[in-house]
Amino acid sequence: QVQLQESGGGLERPGGSLKLSCAASGSVFSIAAMEWHRQAPGKERELIASITSGGTTQYGDSVKDRFSISWTNSIKDTVDLQMNGLKVEDTAVYFCNAKTYYDGDKIRYYWGQGTQVTVSS
Repeated sequence: QVQLQESGGGLERPGGSLKLSCAASGSVFSIAAMEWHRQAPGKERELIASITSGGTTQYGDSVKDRFSISWTNSIKDTVDLQMNGLKVEDTAVYFCNAKTYYDGDKIRYYWGQGTQVTVSS
């Protein structure tokens, strides 16, 4: 079992920056990758950034060159999402997700409860 807790959301003006953190607890050794998703009102949940345990990152087109995902320590139980150049359309609930392996090659995903990010002037 893995528990995830997001933090760092809030209100920011367009062009500003926010940093989200996602702290994992429990069986963190089983985490193979972590992702950030977001869901805006009336829209489907969108994958915006991911990082593997080896440090490989990927970004969605909507956030590429503005957002950055990284592990915060060598234990790899916490991941940050640095968000720069925020736009009104970045307003959403942001969720973190952990991809874990168990019993060899079986995959299980865990989700945090989400943190609200609002970008408004």
